[in-house]
Amino acid sequence: MNILHDERIDGVLPDVNKSALLNALRTDMPELQILHRREDLKPYECDGLSAYRTTPLLVVLPDSIEQVQRIMRTCHQRQVPVVARGAGTGLSGGALPLEKGVLLVMARFNRILEIDPQARCARVQPGVRNLAISEAASVHQLYYAPDPSSQIACSIGGNVAENAGGVHCLKYGLTVHNLLQVEIVTVEGERMTLGSHALDAAGYDLMALFTGSEGMLGIVVEVTVKLLPKPPMARVLMASFDDIGKAGRAVGDIISAGIIPGGLEMMDNLAIRAAEDFIHAGYPVEAAAILLCELDGVESDVDEDTATVRRVLEASGATEIRIAKDEAERQRFWAGRKNAFPAVGRMSPDYYCMDGTIPRRELPNVLQGIADLSDTYGLKVANVFHAGDGNMHPLILFDANQKGELERAEELGGKILELCVRVGGSITGEHGVGREKINQMCTQFNDDELELFHAVKAAFDPQCLLNPGKNIPTLHRCAEFGAMHIHHGELPFPELERF
Repeated sequence: MNILHDERIDGVLPDVNKSALLNALRTDMPELQILHRREDLKPYECDGLSAYRTTPLLVVLPDSIEQVQRIMRTCHQRQVPVVARGAGTGLSGGALPLEKGVLLVMARFNRILEIDPQARCARVQPGVRNLAISEAASVHQLYYAPDPSSQIACSIGGNVAENAGGVHCLKYGLTVHNLLQVEIVTVEGERMTLGSHALDAAGYDLMALFTGSEGMLGIVVEVTVKLLPKPPMARVLMASFDDIGKAGRAVGDIISAGIIPGGLEMMDNLAIRAAEDFIHAGYPVEAAAILLCELDGVESDVDEDTATVRRVLEASGATEIRIAKDEAERQRFWAGRKNAFPAVGRMSPDYYCMDGTIPRRELPNVLQGIADLSDTYGLKVANVFHAGDGNMHPLILFDANQKGELERAEELGGKILELCVRVGGSITGEHGVGREKINQMCTQFNDDELELFHAVKAAFDPQCLLNPGKNIPTLHRCAEFGAMHIHHGELPFPELERF
């Protein structure tokens, strides 16, 4: 049973007196915007994983850290769960609300507070769009490196919650590698600073622990990010292949040659056709797969690396190699890749976006495994990869209006993630676990590891009021899924048993 169809979370939460909670919040913060009518709540019932919907009890839209603190204190005193939400672009159900909980929307925290070109950092509120940071820093010839495909809309607070990546994460790292400091508000309403403006901070690395915690440990209220100098030159090669396995092997060959590209992306034929029909990027629609390889740096290094990569691609069996002739064509090549998700959405009434990671050497085998699973379940799969770091995004096409297709798509997605685990990979690379992948957590982690996760959660949130039912499975969940159990039949923290 998938937790996305499981009513146990809301079913076991204590009933909340909506009117009393609404009055308490209004009395304490008359200026706070609160949505409580059903028609006002409906737009917040889902995130980017839009097949699943839950209407929240209340939606609050604070515009100051003090308001966030007071909201958290009120909810903590009344034992009301809180789910934080940024731009709503998440793809694992991590920001799905609860019927008996408050949805804390951080969209009004949308200001860039400071850009320091000398220190190469920016201090921003969590609702600032990812791309807006680079746009603001561009006057100083600086930019923010992590660039998820949704960067035009996704917020930096959500990026911290999910430890987002993007096409350039192979060379420049994920969100966690590009942060200096994060300000949070705890479940009790206290304000904490994690990290430092210096290169390192004393004590435990709580900022790294917090990054990717999916809103389960605290609320992000301010972020200080690193900025990088824009490279003097960037060049993109597009290689076509008549066999997807050859393209997969070419990825490892490029890295083995000592080249770390700024970006190394792969798309299969179905994704190529969808993107070309949508963006007209100049992709070869007859190719079984393409690789996009971006090389950046000073001109002499880029020229040398380009020659090396070309030799590697030719030896790997590329049928055609094209180099973007100018900046406009380079942008078109990337536009096709970055718009692959919406492009695939034009081919099918619905699609189910997966997110797993695998060792690069396993890429050809996993691609064959996905093709076999696609045939077994009778559903097409378009494959898009951050190939350089083994982060894959299979897009399962289905029609939710056809009886049983959603359930088949879910089951197929789960099998793909379990395949990733079997070859030594992970069930997520950047989209998080949320509700979508909580069953597969039972596959990837053993009982001792899950016990440790529960201990970390309990240290920050002993009553399990922050985003409950997400990310970490309990004894009941893993038992139903047929995987391992926790602590030989007993949860180390009984208060979590209710979830």
